[in-house]
Amino acid sequence: MLLTRPNILATLEHEDIARRIPHQGSMCLLDRVSAWNDEQINCEASSHRTLSNPLRAFGRLGAACGIEYAAQAMAVHGALVAEAKISTGAVKPAAQVGYLASVRGVTLYVERLDEQRGVLTIHAARISGDASIILYRFTVHAQQTLLLAGRAVVVLKPPHFARPGSVGVIPA
Repeated sequence: MLLTRPNILATLEHEDIARRIPHQGSMCLLDRVSAWNDEQINCEASSHRTLSNPLRAFGRLGAACGIEYAAQAMAVHGALVAEAKISTGAVKPAAQVGYLASVRGVTLYVERLDEQRGVLTIHAARISGDASIILYRFTVHAQQTLLLAGRAVVVLKPPHFARPGSVGVIPA
């Protein structure tokens, strides 16, 4: 999906993403952020084709693993939006941690991600939310093929509630 109002800082590479989310090494699945604004983000990934992908099981990468790609896109989106608010002076810097609380209405259109030859395009759009909970809609495509789609709820907690396995550390 094309963003209609991309932000000025549209592209981030893998290292920039890894600095903004807790997933490091091969667990940081995204290669780049291709566009984003306050409401949505587009990311790309090729890690679905690597044999060392940490989500592979029994020699394959199931389509449900696309939810983790979407969760990482949501985490980096939250971090970018928070950084933009901090840079404009709209909010004071303070870390928040986001947890993927639920996914709903997920439809898997393929069985496996590792069989997709093209780059994955992950799109996440904020549907609604406030300072403590955000609802996103997400899709994962390979070229023009829709692989999975659904909705996700991210719950934001103050830093003293942070635990390993969180979706992302989001400055707020």
